[in-house]
Amino acid sequence: MPNFFTDNKDLVFQFEHLDLEEIVELTENGYAEAEKYDYAPHDYQDAMDNYRKVLEIAGDIAGNIIAPNAASVDEEGAHFENGKVRYAKGTQEALDMLSKAELMGITLPRRYGGLNFPTTIYIMAIEMISRADASLMNIFGLQDIAETINKFADEEQKKEYLPQFAEGKVTGAMALTEPDAGSDLQAVKLQAYQTEDGQWRLRGVKRFITNGNGDILLVLARSEPGTKDGRGLSMFVCYGDDTVKVRRIENKLGIHGSPTCELQFNDTPAQLVGKRKFGLIKYVMDLMNGARLGVSAQALGISQAAYEEALDYAKAREQFGKSIYDIPVVANMLIDMRVRLESDRSLLYATAKAVDLRDKLEERIHHLKAEGKDVSELTARQKEASKIAALLTPMTKYVLTENANKITYDALQIHGGTGYMKEFNIERLARDARITNIYEGTSQLQVVAAIGGVINDIMGAYFEQKEKRHYKGNLQRLADMLKEIRLIFLDSLKYVEDKNDKYFQDVAAKELVELYSYLFTGYLLLDEAEVDSRKVFIANRFIISAEAKARQNAEAIKNEQFSDLLHADEILI
Repeated sequence: MPNFFTDNKDLVFQFEHLDLEEIVELTENGYAEAEKYDYAPHDYQDAMDNYRKVLEIAGDIAGNIIAPNAASVDEEGAHFENGKVRYAKGTQEALDMLSKAELMGITLPRRYGGLNFPTTIYIMAIEMISRADASLMNIFGLQDIAETINKFADEEQKKEYLPQFAEGKVTGAMALTEPDAGSDLQAVKLQAYQTEDGQWRLRGVKRFITNGNGDILLVLARSEPGTKDGRGLSMFVCYGDDTVKVRRIENKLGIHGSPTCELQFNDTPAQLVGKRKFGLIKYVMDLMNGARLGVSAQALGISQAAYEEALDYAKAREQFGKSIYDIPVVANMLIDMRVRLESDRSLLYATAKAVDLRDKLEERIHHLKAEGKDVSELTARQKEASKIAALLTPMTKYVLTENANKITYDALQIHGGTGYMKEFNIERLARDARITNIYEGTSQLQVVAAIGGVINDIMGAYFEQKEKRHYKGNLQRLADMLKEIRLIFLDSLKYVEDKNDKYFQDVAAKELVELYSYLFTGYLLLDEAEVDSRKVFIANRFIISAEAKARQNAEAIKNEQFSDLLHADEILI
């Protein structure tokens, strides 16, 4: 019986080396939660034992219930009949099982029926669900909607909506994009207006809404008449009642089990979440950052599934009298896939911890302020944690989703012509992977989001600290390579800054963000290699490859190979 937690040695390694002690203490309010709930953990080890048990349950459901149905879900897809959306049979069975296992409110507070787990543990569950069926993640992974309500709604709204999410009675959707407002959400036109009795109502159209048939919708709408930018937008919550018409579901390349809807709001009654005018600049940005982390985990789950398919096929397939696994060029592809997979996992969970620290510090500050206590020291830490999370989140989505496309591409290649046939899972995985570096912000927009932190070198102190450390044995050689990459980055950064040209900085952004990702991920792997000999090989191949790629990035910047962008009109027309 497969278990997508216990049979994934690298995921178990990450779990066992998370070092969540401060985050768990903040999450459990100094373990005071145990005084109110007899099932809350009494100490850190108790909490970790609880997390492991839940992850094993999620792994069992993913391996034995969700994964076996993934192909049929892909073939059946979501149904659209008489204006109503119905999930594929396998999707509904999976949601019912996840609800019975009480996994639909993982991060929500216990007082609303949730498990009160850190985001990092939730992301591990998302990875496993995505490995089983990426399309299901687009429903299961929308727990961020409930989390946004928990963060920003008033108490009355929390009591109304959150228990429904935690019990698995409802699913949700974030209704942001419109026909003329995709990545540029400042252009949102859907109207929010108040009737004489103060009731908010929504009128307009949303498009490309993942799980738009959800029971509870978070909607970005224009609440300030006459405005045209983000300052006129507010966030609203409403039910997907009869006033919300699903006009169509999209016929997509992949993730067929996830309905992507076009919605028409016909004077839909809604409630304002938080303050007016903060919809885009605060609430949506927080919601999308959470979604980007979830999509990163989705991409990693797809990558894991693709790697397993390729490995199994390579061992079973014989050509020229031997398994293709024994052909060096094929074996090398598999090794590269494995290195990408494990380095991605290291990056993802480091980022998840950074997000957890930011959020938990913010919660603690809020509570201490309410008690009239001094929060100056915590506030300084929280601001620093926010900067790091704001850099790592888009950088992680960029790296992991691009790698998911590469891993699935190579996995299909290893299958040869058979991989192009629908009878093989890799065909579905390759299609499913393609959306990950598009939705919740394309890879190009992730670079735009990350470049500010890279230009300001906000991880500089972290890298300097790592450079002072002495690593044992042959690992010091790899540490010296990372020092060299750091010099390459700083030299490239200086070259860009000395140009004093904003346009040049923009076109060099991708190269700089990639350089930064090599450094951060390299040090993560180096630290892991110190505690697990199996990780030495992963760190070695990643860092050697990263140094070569770093030189290529630097050459691209210094040779100004993209300077011809200035003449784009002449070239492209």
